[in-house]
Amino acid sequence: MKSLKSAITLVLLCTAFLSFSQGRPTAKKIKITGKVVENVSKQPLEYATITFLNPKNPKAVAGGITNAKGEFDIEINAGTYDIVIEFISFKVSQMKGKKLAEDTNLGQIGLEEDLTQLNEVVVRAEKTTVEIKLDKKVYNVGTDLLVKGGTVSDVLDNIPSVAVDADGTVSLRGNENVRILIDGKPSNAINIAEALRQIPADAIEKVELVTNPSARYDSEGGGGLLNIILKKGKNQGINGTIIASAGNPESYGLSTNLNFKSEQFNLFTNIGYNYRTNPGNSLTNTEYLNEDGSIQGYTDERRHNERVSKGYNSSFGMDWFLDKTTTWTNSVSFRKNKGENPDTVNYFRYDENHQFESTDSRFNDQISKSTNFEYASNLTKKFKKDGHKLTVDASFAQNRDNDSSVITSDIFEQTSNAQKQNRNMIQTDYVFPFGKASQFEMGYKGDFNKLVTNYKVGEIENGLYAPNNQFTNILEYKEQVNALYTQYGTKIDKFSFLFGLRWEDSKIDINQLATNDYNTKKYNSFFPSAFFTYEISNQSSASLSYSRRISRPRGRQINPFSNYSSNINIFQGNPNLNPAFTDAIDIGYLKRWSKLTFNTSLYVNKTTDSFQMIRRENGDFVITVVDEADTIDPNTGSPIINGGEDIKTPVILSTPINLATEYRLGFEFTLNYSPFKWWKLNSNFNFFRNETQGDYTYTNSQNVIVSQNFDNTAYSWFTRITSKVTLPYKIDWQTNATYNGAQKNAQGRSLGNLSANLGLSKDVLKDKGTIALNVQDVFNSRKRIFETSIPGVLNSYSEMQWRVRQINLSFTYRFNKQKGEKEKQPKRENDNGEEFQG
Repeated sequence: MKSLKSAITLVLLCTAFLSFSQGRPTAKKIKITGKVVENVSKQPLEYATITFLNPKNPKAVAGGITNAKGEFDIEINAGTYDIVIEFISFKVSQMKGKKLAEDTNLGQIGLEEDLTQLNEVVVRAEKTTVEIKLDKKVYNVGTDLLVKGGTVSDVLDNIPSVAVDADGTVSLRGNENVRILIDGKPSNAINIAEALRQIPADAIEKVELVTNPSARYDSEGGGGLLNIILKKGKNQGINGTIIASAGNPESYGLSTNLNFKSEQFNLFTNIGYNYRTNPGNSLTNTEYLNEDGSIQGYTDERRHNERVSKGYNSSFGMDWFLDKTTTWTNSVSFRKNKGENPDTVNYFRYDENHQFESTDSRFNDQISKSTNFEYASNLTKKFKKDGHKLTVDASFAQNRDNDSSVITSDIFEQTSNAQKQNRNMIQTDYVFPFGKASQFEMGYKGDFNKLVTNYKVGEIENGLYAPNNQFTNILEYKEQVNALYTQYGTKIDKFSFLFGLRWEDSKIDINQLATNDYNTKKYNSFFPSAFFTYEISNQSSASLSYSRRISRPRGRQINPFSNYSSNINIFQGNPNLNPAFTDAIDIGYLKRWSKLTFNTSLYVNKTTDSFQMIRRENGDFVITVVDEADTIDPNTGSPIINGGEDIKTPVILSTPINLATEYRLGFEFTLNYSPFKWWKLNSNFNFFRNETQGDYTYTNSQNVIVSQNFDNTAYSWFTRITSKVTLPYKIDWQTNATYNGAQKNAQGRSLGNLSANLGLSKDVLKDKGTIALNVQDVFNSRKRIFETSIPGVLNSYSEMQWRVRQINLSFTYRFNKQKGEKEKQPKRENDNGEEFQG
């Protein structure tokens, strides 16, 4: 069978020939349409080739390829043709001597998998790492060498348009208000950033990136959503993979995913264990100011972390095929993780002339434990008409996170943070296609979440524990969201339309039990969406979309008692945060050539009550008692004589606030380019303008009311390029480089940062095994760097490196499953969130 690339090249030549022949006045033009699907599952086959041959002289005279829905629309001269339909690893379908005198619909053409050829082509026909579609990008993890032995956080940091900063915060096109789904459902993790670092990359099949979701999805996430799809075997019989990995800094991992499928059921499981060390460090140099702007003193803070994580994850499930149209899926997943995080913070203090005054340190010996359990069920009923179906989903999850620390400085302090979350969800969706190209959808979703956080800080003196009430409290967070949605889509000629409306009713309780501070917020709102698509040709499309989104503050953002590692730089959540609403408009264009796919978009977002992080004094001071006999100059080793005056260091608070309005305007493009069979390139570029408008007022340590204007306009950009090359001896070499540009905010700016990853792999054991080596952060340069300036308070410079460079070696063994083998079974809507395309 010819390769896909050769087929597309043939189509282009045929099209050119057709264009030349159009000059003949006697030829009647007709239009031939149809749809190509997989014979068993009826799943559409994108990029299938349709060729029209002259029966007397078997040469191609016309042709085309199918779109994402498997459809084709080809203009030819009236006449008699042999029609050939081809797709990689499938048997060729032919129609001999077909007389075509007028516009004709060939109907649905089913192709059968060619098992005799599959083993020959699967390695060469491996799917590209990034599939670009008009409404989303699909990142296939199985082909990426850079994340072998890594985590989901590493996976996300390799996706076009997505960035993961040093503390694990995920952003999409520079916007941190991102909704993260796992198998189409919201993540049940209490700390999503930490949870993404615990799930191994080997458990992920692919990630879908949707920048402007329709009304079918939750309205949560002003910046868009990421849908992480876990592996689940679908091939007949017993098959699966086993992956072992080891790395430096010390890390080990072992995981397997297995499935057994028959005509009546499909059993699947994914089990893994990992041990990781993640050393990191940070620094903050602060210049404290008097009200007149003169220097008051300096403090240099140095922190070093030695994180150790031991994690176990497992999932078990079964698809039960009740009949040919009904499938009932049940699964249970369990994750357990134990972490040790010895954290050392050293402080060096200087006077206004930068003469050394004193030093002290804090040692935070932190131990964390988390367990996560979830039961999920899905019932799918398909009706006779293709696409007509009803689905019912339910999930019940419980999560526990427990952290405890002993902090050693000039006093002994103890902290504990016990969190328990229960999250229940029920959802039903009904899809009804009608007419030639129309579809109606409707559904309900109820999401019920309760999180209790018991945070304690206390001082230990003479063996007795005395609580510090300033940092001790119990926070109870309850969230009830009920949603209804409906949407209608249709296609008229080359135009597709999708209109949707979602209504969500929210009730949020934020209760601080220790202080008897109870707060209930009730609100409901409509979230409309509209999508317009125009198919310029089989190879190009343009789109215009609009949606309204919401970002609800949760977790760390609202918890006023969540961090005490440093006693002079403290993060504190804000329980008074209100939700932010975003109106998003996106204009997109997609063009495919034989070797190149180009996707670009222009987007505009307006967010009201946007979240912004600010730094300010909280009015407290840390008193350093100076004993002239114990204070030593680190340069000379001699005692410093300064009269033994105590040093007062103001406590600086970082906290999120609602800051009026934010306007975001951006432009991005993504390229997939394969100049040769042995070389694939993927590139993504994003440029955006971010404008904030708002004022903030607070009371400083001198009991003076301070008003600060936060009006700010910032420009920033980031780019990433990934190259995958097949070297001699079938060695694959993959590299990428990412640059995040500098960005201003009202209190300073973040600096630009360049980082790179690389990976090598070699297939062994007759392609049943793969050895892979990768290096994360080759130059050890992935850091979050900030400069902050608060007039009359401080100037500071900070660097944060969550994890130093890592090297991983992994071995993958596949049984009864070929490398790059495509799954042919139909995908559930709940899993992949496919949009109506007409």
